[in-house]
Amino acid sequence: MSTYPAIFEAFPAKRLLVAGDLMIDEYLWGQTERISPEAPVPVVDIAREDTRLGGAGNVLHNLKALGAGVDVLGVVGSDAYGDELVQMLTELSVGTAGLLREEGRRTSRKTRIMAAHQQMMRIDRESRQAIGAETQERALAWIQSNIHCWDAIIISDYGKGLLTPRLLAALIDSGRQRGIPVLVDPKGSDYTLYRGATTITPNRKEASLASGITIDDEPSLLQAGRKLLQELDLEVMTITRSEEGISLFFEDGEEHIPTMAQDVFDVTGAGDTVISLMALCRASGLDFVECARIANAAAGVVVGKVGTSTASAEEILQRLQPQRSLASHKIKALPQLIPIVKQLRRQGKRVLFTNGCFDLLHHGHITYLQDARRQGDVLILGLNSDSSIRRLKGSTRPIIGQNERAQVLAALEAIDYVVIFDEDTPLELIRALKPQGLVKGGDYRPEQVVGREVVEAYGGEVLIIPFVDGSSTTGIIERILSNQKEREEL
Repeated sequence: MSTYPAIFEAFPAKRLLVAGDLMIDEYLWGQTERISPEAPVPVVDIAREDTRLGGAGNVLHNLKALGAGVDVLGVVGSDAYGDELVQMLTELSVGTAGLLREEGRRTSRKTRIMAAHQQMMRIDRESRQAIGAETQERALAWIQSNIHCWDAIIISDYGKGLLTPRLLAALIDSGRQRGIPVLVDPKGSDYTLYRGATTITPNRKEASLASGITIDDEPSLLQAGRKLLQELDLEVMTITRSEEGISLFFEDGEEHIPTMAQDVFDVTGAGDTVISLMALCRASGLDFVECARIANAAAGVVVGKVGTSTASAEEILQRLQPQRSLASHKIKALPQLIPIVKQLRRQGKRVLFTNGCFDLLHHGHITYLQDARRQGDVLILGLNSDSSIRRLKGSTRPIIGQNERAQVLAALEAIDYVVIFDEDTPLELIRALKPQGLVKGGDYRPEQVVGREVVEAYGGEVLIIPFVDGSSTTGIIERILSNQKEREEL
């Protein structure tokens, strides 16, 4: 069996379809200190607004956080909210060819008014009716044209009208015929709509409702799980049980995966994380027990965060392999880092970027990186790969390999993320990450810094921080060689 790191390294090679109801979640944050003179209701003074992808969107975020390729099948209206949702998906680098526009439909938007550390009101603006016949035909045609592209299919049903019985049957039958796993996050109590799927992933309450069996102890859990497995012709029945972990039901027995959560702050979105990891792991050829074990570790990460969250590969690996270096979670491949940076920007963080070889780390480097970090909220370091350094500095360099250099740099408090690049310059990294600040050390002038035009074009800036005098990797290497030569001559 592959090691856990090798499993996660393979995720960017996988492409999944997420078919589900999309919506915009809007949060209005403010304070309330008075009652309206017009009616006995509190007046909320809004101080901050936040919008994010809701519904099936959190599954998309989970998959992109792990580097996977993702296409979405969804429906929006021909309204301004639909335009906004399309823009959100585009920024997430999700394939939107399967996003269907339907005239007269309202794009789902849920507005939550928050004050005094609680939700004061929720306003829903949406259409819930089933998609029209013409929209359904377009969806079916698109599925048949692209079914060969996907390694797994996730159905995220919120009951908002996309997933008609005919469309569900087409997704499940197409996946089954081609050997593509189809995983369903169900809605409602009629699970016959999902008959023939690879697995469905209800929580304990949902499974109780669908099976007609109140799950309040282990015998009732077993009875409900077995009933749903048999009635729905599933490969495996999955029931998520919150603090008690995940239970799997097979034709020849059961498997119970205990929870890996240490501190639970918010269970919002944990189910999306579970189905995302199970789908990715199944697409990678893992058996369902191992899929559930990894998904359970991921759920343990997200419930330890406040709000709907995602889990990075390194955070999950840290759960699975507690002995793993804590610094390792800072080392990211570019596909993993892009969605992280986008989320940081949405949170209002000032993201900075610097780069270099950092061969034989010395106190000048440390001082420079500490000064750089003070200029913003997050510092990303682009690290030249070994082959890049050989091209730039000759065949005798680097002294320290790229993986060791990355580990050492990631252990520094000043560094938030390290990404290794193989090109001679970090220009492609800068274009992909779009930092607000581009930091460079030494005697550079701003016009000499690679990526300056890119950063300044969208309103960013170049920051020059002088290196400490007398600190030079080349100088250190020359002194070492000189000392060695003197000893050999004695």
